[in-house]
Amino acid sequence: MSRVLVTGGGGYLGSQLVARLAALPQGQRPTTIVSHDIREPKVRPPGVAYAVADIRSPDMAGILVRHRIDTVVHLASIVTPGKDSKRAFEYDVDVNGTRNVLEACVHNGVKRIVVSSSGAAYGYHADNAPWLTEDMPVRGNAVFAYSHHKRLVEEMLADYREKHPALEQVVLRIGTILGPTVHNQITDMFEKPRLLTIRGSDSPFVFIWDQDVVGIIARAISDGPAGIYNVAGDGALTIHEIAQRLGKKTLNLPAWLLQTALRLLKPLGLTQYGPEQLDFLRYRPVLLNTKLKQVFGYTPTYTSAEVFEIYRQAREQQRAGVL
Repeated sequence: MSRVLVTGGGGYLGSQLVARLAALPQGQRPTTIVSHDIREPKVRPPGVAYAVADIRSPDMAGILVRHRIDTVVHLASIVTPGKDSKRAFEYDVDVNGTRNVLEACVHNGVKRIVVSSSGAAYGYHADNAPWLTEDMPVRGNAVFAYSHHKRLVEEMLADYREKHPALEQVVLRIGTILGPTVHNQITDMFEKPRLLTIRGSDSPFVFIWDQDVVGIIARAISDGPAGIYNVAGDGALTIHEIAQRLGKKTLNLPAWLLQTALRLLKPLGLTQYGPEQLDFLRYRPVLLNTKLKQVFGYTPTYTSAEVFEIYRQAREQQRAGVL
């Protein structure tokens, strides 16, 4: 019966989470649900309050006080920057915005914060373990803004856990989210006529169903134990297995050639990927979900392979005009 505020409540995950919470029966539904975002929502489930504000706003504390919030779900971040986005702005939102939210929580009696981190926080490194576990260091790559910011946020969270233990944290290191309507840089790769592969790299992906992510966050709001958890389905698919499932051929290039091509094509606007993202394609962090299942108490509904199949079938139906 908590009083919940969701930052990024109008986003892909946030809107689904808010709708699910609002649809819960009496006795399970939070006493208060506040959807916080920088824009007015397109859909307003009944019984939900709305706060239109930036997470960097000084009024964040006031919003928590007005609604007597005891649980914050922090989803707001820049996942796919716009064409004209600047790194300084992305840092300000992702890192300074998170600090503003944490400070507001600490000083206004919030008991728990649930944060959507990412497998990207581990970084894209040649010496990553074949399966990453939560006790391994976060080493997000400085050249890749999203990965670096997730690392900085996690380091900040660790500092707050030490200095402010009264604020419980549930930190979710989420793998690649797939669902019928997901659209991001990774799904853009899968839509190409040929899938780009890097010679000598299997580029394994772990996937998680979007509804499982919503379910995991909902559990974190209620009785899920505090802690850090990898969020992914069982198993992984290599880029070659993905190509086979899509019925597509691959374009296999040596790393040096691909890096040169990206360096030339990105300034011309012919690709959304830059040379700094070579390792993003080459060294995928592969998340082991044992702690999620055994400690947090949530077993994902689908494996990585099954989640990909849901995505693939939905895309086929969309192209056929069924959805």
